[in-house]
Amino acid sequence: MMHLERYETIPECSTILVVGKKSDIGKNVNEDIRKFAEGFLKSDDKFDFLKLTNRFIFFVKEDQSDEELRVSGSKVFQTLASKHNEIAISGKEEAVLQLVEGLMLSNYEFKPYQRKENKKVNSLEKVHLPNDFSDKKIKELNNIVKAVFWARDRVNEPVSHLNATQLAEHAQKIAEEAGISIQILEKTQIESLKMGGLLAVNKGSIDPPTFTILEYKPEKPVNKKPIVLVGKGVVYDTGGLSLKPTPGSMDCMKSDMAGAACVIGAIYLAALQELKVHVIALVPATDNRPGMNAYTPGDVITMYDGTTVEVLNTDAEGRMILADALAYSNKYNPELVIDAATLTGAAVRAIGTHATIIMGNASDANFNLLEKSGNSVHERVVRFPFWKEYGDEMKSTIADLKNLGGANAGMITAGKFLEHFVKAPYIHMDIAGPAWLDKKEDYRPQGGTGSGIRLLYQFLRKFK
Repeated sequence: MMHLERYETIPECSTILVVGKKSDIGKNVNEDIRKFAEGFLKSDDKFDFLKLTNRFIFFVKEDQSDEELRVSGSKVFQTLASKHNEIAISGKEEAVLQLVEGLMLSNYEFKPYQRKENKKVNSLEKVHLPNDFSDKKIKELNNIVKAVFWARDRVNEPVSHLNATQLAEHAQKIAEEAGISIQILEKTQIESLKMGGLLAVNKGSIDPPTFTILEYKPEKPVNKKPIVLVGKGVVYDTGGLSLKPTPGSMDCMKSDMAGAACVIGAIYLAALQELKVHVIALVPATDNRPGMNAYTPGDVITMYDGTTVEVLNTDAEGRMILADALAYSNKYNPELVIDAATLTGAAVRAIGTHATIIMGNASDANFNLLEKSGNSVHERVVRFPFWKEYGDEMKSTIADLKNLGGANAGMITAGKFLEHFVKAPYIHMDIAGPAWLDKKEDYRPQGGTGSGIRLLYQFLRKFK
């Protein structure tokens, strides 16, 4: 991962970047850079970059929005990544750090299975920042990128290298690093708890399920009752007996545990940053396959809380495993429950890959905070209605509920199904759109994006 370090004078590296206004080049920019650029930047020059022999000088407008600065950082990275290994940046701290965030988030590759001679390695390794920049903010930026990259790696990992047990083991490693308590329940323990939804989805697999409980509780947290995060951990989804078509559907289903990566990454980042918020994360995990004694359309499953569910489609498996975890969350008497899941294709069809759909019965204050948090990091959210009528569609004629609604508004009927299992105020996040991209978008890579971690971190950081 790219390394940040501070400087007193500009180091002898090949690239310099200035964040500021043209008119301020002479007064707000480091003296070394000012002398180096003097005579080259004219009042009528475009605000782009100059190339002098083997050095680039970039001039980036500071009066852009935070997201425009991140995108500028991504463009700088694309220009430099294969040519230079160091960059020095000067300018006002707030603007510079936004740009550096975009630059660092762009510096991601997932190529663990390529032969060495086939790998094209980015050479940009060091970013030099002015010496008066805040240690606290630099540490925060490093930790944000660390957590996001961890999640991207997990989402991109194929099921041949990441089954439910291996996902739990990865969570255990970072929990130990960050001082998070962790308990991993194995199949016999899940059976003793009678988590019927998780066990039903797992019946088609030769690999056992896991249920992972992570808890971060600082001294004197701001919340008397915990916030519980729940993440969908379907490490691979064939659709089960309701088999998905492929290509274009099943071929990227290693990403169906992006919700689990999101909530694990969020609690990891909260702990690294020592936030004063008590957070618990619950991750039910399994793959969904049509083999063995796979559960079938028509089955009636008894869930952890005793609710009976008629299965109409085995590809609606995410809500089955989440329902058990959401019901389990009630034992903590939480202040708020938030789940994250790549739950429905309907969410992608509704708003594409540019935002997360949210809904629930929590207070407007919590929804407003989530929206503001999303806007601040450009992980935007769109709140959908959550009316009782959508829940009525989930009633079964032979059981308490069915796991599939009608042809319309599938993202909302799924949310209403999940709401049934939660007693606390509840927010459902359907991250199916932004969690996985078929092609790169600025600092968001092709494949797993780590979406939701920066959003939830900002929410937890501002929570009172």
